[in-house]
Order: sequence, then structure tokens, then C-alpha cells
Amino acid sequence: MAAPAMEGVAVTALRSVLYRVHRAAERSGRNWDGIRVVGVSKTKPISLIQQVYDAGHRCFGENYVQEFIDKAPQLPGDIEWHFVGHLQTNKAKTLLAAVPNLDMVESVDNAKIANHLDRAVASIGRKPLKVLVQVNTSGEESKAGVEPSGCVELAKHVKLGCPNLVFSGLMTIGMPDYSSTPENFKTLSNCRMEVCKALGIAEDQCELSMGMSGDFEKAIEMGSTNVRVGSTIFGAREYPKKE
Repeated sequence: MAAPAMEGVAVTALRSVLYRVHRAAERSGRNWDGIRVVGVSKTKPISLIQQVYDAGHRCFGENYVQEFIDKAPQLPGDIEWHFVGHLQTNKAKTLLAAVPNLDMVESVDNAKIANHLDRAVASIGRKPLKVLVQVNTSGEESKAGVEPSGCVELAKHVKLGCPNLVFSGLMTIGMPDYSSTPENFKTLSNCRMEVCKALGIAEDQCELSMGMSGDFEKAIEMGSTNVRVGSTIFGAREYPKKE
């Protein structure tokens, strides 16, 4: 009987997150309707995602290809799915074929994966795929992402060299202790200015995906248009125990 209570908590938590998003937008003089909340549901059961969906939420994210392609076909077709994890080139076509309602890949960090996604979209014949360029703003070797100095080159490659992809903006993952995330977010904002100038596009045409459970309010105050909130909605991750 524990599962229904847990699911009820997730819906309550979602409403709390949306309220906090609204307040953060107000504090920064922004329209909160322009901020997307991606409910990151990795390791969480389909029943829990369905409960949050039934409460009206439509945008969800997953990190792992196999888990994603197992879950997505069992959930409603109008979900706007985001892939937010590291994507290996040999799994790009598998992911696109299995999840026709994949709306965005947020983690394109090199030209090779961009090219694989571009070819996969063409071979499957699906609509162009929105992508974000992932930037490593913290300088941590453990994190994926192009260096800030390389973001313009990669953004140009996606926009000009990948006709089946839609360059939609930039993404970053802040420091785990949150102490340096404002600096990381400022770096991503600066990258956006450089990219928009190089591509000749307005900044409101270039999304900033930054902010997760521990820092999404600060991210919104610093201009984020897309926050990726997992454990604050769904609870702590439930990784299988190792033998």
C-alpha cells in the first residue's frame, strides 16, 4: 500500500516545484510561462510517471537509453520527452527509433554525436530533432560537455551542418555542492551571447537549460528557460543494489 502514498507525494511535490518556479520568475521580472520544467524520472517506475502525467504535467526527461526505451512506449504518446544524459553514438538511432515523441536531446557535446543524430533523423524520416549543446562550465573532468571556448564552433556545426537537427540552445550541469553554480550559470549566459552573435540570432531564440533540484530557483533568476528537476519531484533515486 506504500506506492499510492508515494505517488501522491510526487504530485504534491510537483505543485510545490511549479509554485517555486513561478516565484523565482517573479523575482527576476520574467514571465514564468516561458520556463519549462523537465521532470527527470530516471530510475522511477512507470506508475509514478503516469501519476504526475495525470496531474497535468507533460514534459519528462530520462538519462539512460535502455531504461528510456523500455519506459516510453508504455506511457502516453503526447509526452514531450527530453534525453538529458550522455548519449553514445552507437545508441543514437536506437533511441530515436524507439521514442518517436522524443522532443529534444539536451546533451550534444561534440560534432560526432551531432552527426549521428542528424543521420538517424534522416534515416527514420521523423521531424527534425531539437538539440542543445552541452557546455562544461565547471571545468570538472568527470562532466561531459564542450569547453566554453568551443561552444560557438559546435553550435555552428549543429545549425549549419546538421539539416535534420534544430539548434535550440545551451545546457550545463552546475557544481554538485551548488556553491559555484552562479558562476557556472553566468558562464553559460556568456556563451549564449557569443553563440547568438556568431549565428546572428536573438538571445530569446537560444534556450538556457541550467538548474536542477538543488539550484533551479537560482538558475531561473539567472535566465534559465529549462530546469531539470528529478529528486525534488520524484524522491531519491532508486538505484539497484550491487551484488
